[in-house]
Formats: sequence, structure tokens, C-alpha cells
Amino acid sequence: MSDFRPSHVLRKCAAIGAVAVLAIASACGGATGESDATDDGDSSKPLIYGAFATPLEEPWDGAIHAALMEAKEDGTIRYKYVDNLNTADKMERGLRDIAGNEKPDAIIGDAFAAEEAVRKVAAEFPDTPFAFGSGEKPVAPNMSVFDNWLQDPAYLAGMLSGSLTKSNTLGVVAAMPIPEVNRIVNAYVAGAKSVNPDVTVKVSFINSFFDPAAAKQAAAAQIGAGADVMFAEREGVIAAAEDADIPVIGMMVDQKSDAPKHVATSLLWHMRPTVDAIVEQATSKPAAEDLGEFSFMINEGSELAPLNADIVGGIPEDLITKIEAKKSEIMDGSFVTPVDESAPAGSIDVSKD
Repeated sequence: MSDFRPSHVLRKCAAIGAVAVLAIASACGGATGESDATDDGDSSKPLIYGAFATPLEEPWDGAIHAALMEAKEDGTIRYKYVDNLNTADKMERGLRDIAGNEKPDAIIGDAFAAEEAVRKVAAEFPDTPFAFGSGEKPVAPNMSVFDNWLQDPAYLAGMLSGSLTKSNTLGVVAAMPIPEVNRIVNAYVAGAKSVNPDVTVKVSFINSFFDPAAAKQAAAAQIGAGADVMFAEREGVIAAAEDADIPVIGMMVDQKSDAPKHVATSLLWHMRPTVDAIVEQATSKPAAEDLGEFSFMINEGSELAPLNADIVGGIPEDLITKIEAKKSEIMDGSFVTPVDESAPAGSIDVSKD
């Protein structure tokens, strides 16, 4: 059987190790989240500080943390972090404390729920590079932005799902209808319809970046309505798919270990190219850059995890070949996944039910 593998050895190692890293991280994080255990004390290396809005069990921030841990293990940086800064006030106080007292060489995190707070503190410390996941623009002199551009692996995952479904109904549970989520969901839908024009894709938004219970409940409702393949854009969906004994697509890191007989593959976000760009700022001078291109699949910033043929129902060999061929077209530039950031057709906000 042919094998759908990441194309770059370093990226492959990062993806395989990410779940283990997150398991370690969750033990270090928690309510306060701060962990000094990752700092080896070597002042010749730049100190990078992670400031995360969610617990690190949430895959989006977990992917950033995994890349920073990898850079730390490579001896490139010193690394400290705090997680669960889940309100704008907490984020603002946390960033001001980090920048003023820890004096890191750069701060990296996510600003989607606290854009104004992050930018306010960045302006107060113009000599410290800030690089945050954001839907807004960079701000001179020191506020860079990035995002997870996963439309390519999402399209491939959609092809897989559209081919595996027997009911012609797929389910997606996602955070909220904002551009960076919409483009992933829409690419998944487009991939599914490219191989199965008759497929219906149910999309539910839970209006939260981290609410596993709500996500699981929304997934169970979709499964009850006929969905027989799920896309876990949010944490909690895999558990529902495992309970229902159906295939599911993971998100951000390779989530196969969460349900080895049910996770068919995962969208992988390789943050290391972005981290390396931020470290370069930390060792030179602050900048205001859009670092989004470092997450593109063609730049090895995103990928589809190895296809898991051992899932319930299996994955046919000819389907693996078809997905490999489309991946090659993406990587050589002959196919460009459409970027559609509008709200997916027919989507619902289950948080209002």
C-alpha cells in the first residue's frame, strides 16, 4: 500500500511529536499556565515568551507551543509561557507583566479574542517584537501577525471525507464564522464536493474557541441527523465520532492517538517556519510583518497527516493515490485551493439554541 507522508523530514518529526509535546504541556499549564521548566538559563539564547488565550489542550495554541518547544529542544531559544489568558483583561495584564518584568526577546501568542489589548501593550514596549495570531494587520514598529492558512490540507481532507461517506452527509463543528475559520471549512466543503457532488455538509459553530462539551454535543446532533464522517475543527468532536464508531478528521496536530481507529487524518499546522522568522526578529530588531505566508502548504507550513488506513471501514488504495496526486498539484503550483472567507452556506450557530 502506498503511503501518504509529509514531504519534509523535519516537519514529519514535528507532527509526530506534537501530541506527546501537548501531553507534557497540559501537565505544565493549567489555571495560571506559567512554566519556567522550559528555560535552560542560557542567556546567550534569545528568550521567547508564549502568551496563550486558551489552555494548551486547544490545538491552535498547542501547535504554536509545540513549535516553540521544538525550537527550544534544538537549542535555538529559551522558552517560557503562560496559557489560559482567556479574557482581554487577563491578556493585557499578562502581557504587561511579561514585557515589563521578564523582558523577553520576543512574545508570541494569539490575539483573536483580545486584539485591542495586545496592540495596546505592544505599543507600550516598542523595542520588544510581538508576533500574534490575528485577523488584523501588522502595526509598526513591532507588531507582526500570522494565521493558520490550512485551506490546502482542508481541501485534501474534504476529498477524503467526500469519498468515505456512505450517507452522503458530512459534519463540521467549528469555532465561529470568522474569516480564518471560514476559509478552512469552505475549502473542506469544496474538496468534498469535488469528488462527490451529491454530498451535504452540515456546519455548526459553537461560538467558542475552546468548549469541548459544546463541540461534542453539536457533533452528536449532526451524527444523529445522518453525518457519518466528521471534521473536528474544534476539540470535543473526536470523542463524539469515537462514540458513534465513524471516521473523523483531526485539526492542527496529528490527533490519531486520540482515537486510533477513527481519526483518518488531521490538518497539520507547522508553526516552526513562523517561529524561526520571529526568532530572527528577536536576534536583530523588531518588525511589523505579515507572516502568513510561512503557514502555506507550498512553504511547508501546513500539511495533511499520514492517512490512517486502519480506521473503521478503511481507506481504499485508489483514494490514497487520488489524494497524493492532488497534493502534488498543490505543491507544484498547478492547483491553487480557492480561498473563500465567507460564512459557509447553511451553517448554524448552535450556541444560540
